[in-house]
Amino acid sequence: MAHDAAAPTGPTKLVIRNIGLLISGDLDKPILDADTIVAENGKISAIGRLKDVDTEGATTTVDAGGAAVTPGLIDSHVHPVAGDWTPRQSQLNWIDSSLHGGVTTMISAGEVHYPGRPRDVIGIKALAITAQRSFSAFRASGVKVHAGAPVIEHEMEENDFKELAAAGVKLLGEIGLGGVKDGPTAKKMVAWARKYGIQSTIHTGGPSIAGSGLIDKDVVLEAGTDVIGHINGGHTALPDGQIRCICEGCKAGLELVHNGNERSALYTLRIAREMGDLHRVILGTDGPAGSGVQPLGILRMISLLSSLGDLPAEQAFCLATGNTARMRDLDCGLIEVGRVADFVIMDAAQHSASSSLLESVRLGDLPGIGMTIIDGIVRSERSRNTPPATRLPSIVKA
Repeated sequence: MAHDAAAPTGPTKLVIRNIGLLISGDLDKPILDADTIVAENGKISAIGRLKDVDTEGATTTVDAGGAAVTPGLIDSHVHPVAGDWTPRQSQLNWIDSSLHGGVTTMISAGEVHYPGRPRDVIGIKALAITAQRSFSAFRASGVKVHAGAPVIEHEMEENDFKELAAAGVKLLGEIGLGGVKDGPTAKKMVAWARKYGIQSTIHTGGPSIAGSGLIDKDVVLEAGTDVIGHINGGHTALPDGQIRCICEGCKAGLELVHNGNERSALYTLRIAREMGDLHRVILGTDGPAGSGVQPLGILRMISLLSSLGDLPAEQAFCLATGNTARMRDLDCGLIEVGRVADFVIMDAAQHSASSSLLESVRLGDLPGIGMTIIDGIVRSERSRNTPPATRLPSIVKA
């Protein structure tokens, strides 16, 4: 069931007890020795053993039933338009469906599918500010969508970036989807964006939509963006040699997406591990796109990288949570005191080859999601999209 996304009117205290496995989202310490989490007014206030934490006055108590708790999953690459609708696939409720895949936060890589998307400077700024404002004011099913990512054009000047930042815009749409496809112009505009605190992402690989184009290693490295968008292609990947050059030639985030080349994703993962740069790897779906909407896309990427990339499952979860939170400067994604209380309660799917969540993911299975929690508020219970979990959480009635 989906729960009302409206904010509570009074103080809240959430207690999650009987946790069988607690994944922190932190690559350096992915598993925590605790069975209870307490969150007050949407922030984590205690992590530990039930006997050692203060659970008095809980407004909501969740019994995890021995299932695992992870931070809410973050989709680092989406293309929203308006509310919970996408014209790319003429589909309603795609954000809610993603919540049922464990995604509690999304990052826009540009509102490129907006019908009649403006290309003039005034229109570009107006659309970005509108998207930023509207998704801040309206959270479909409680999911946090960080939107308002303008797709840059040659006519833009430094003052445009200053105005965007002053209006609250913090992201650039992926460079290469608009008219700017050359290294020198991209480098100049990335510098302007960075000067005013706007984070940048670049399209990588072959063209994905009409108007986009090939963005190869030379453009990527010269642009110097903060994140290398879908380094495994969106959908067409660069040759292995170019992917290696990008990984070795910068320190930007290496984004792997569901709507990309799976072999190239595994290749990038291997390079990042060889370099000791696993902290740079983040995950997205790059949906909605021509291949559709992927409610389980982030879970599928976790399973792919663990099962075929020989990555411990607890570390794979960190790529979709803590890595992205740190790369994107978010207050979620890690189970730490003071962080936002966004969680997913999940377990191995029923009849998986292993009853252990981590082992089942390592074997390539998707977990079953039993509950999502955003800002300390239960947003959904048993997922309508994942396979049923072996162990399910429950809300304890007072």
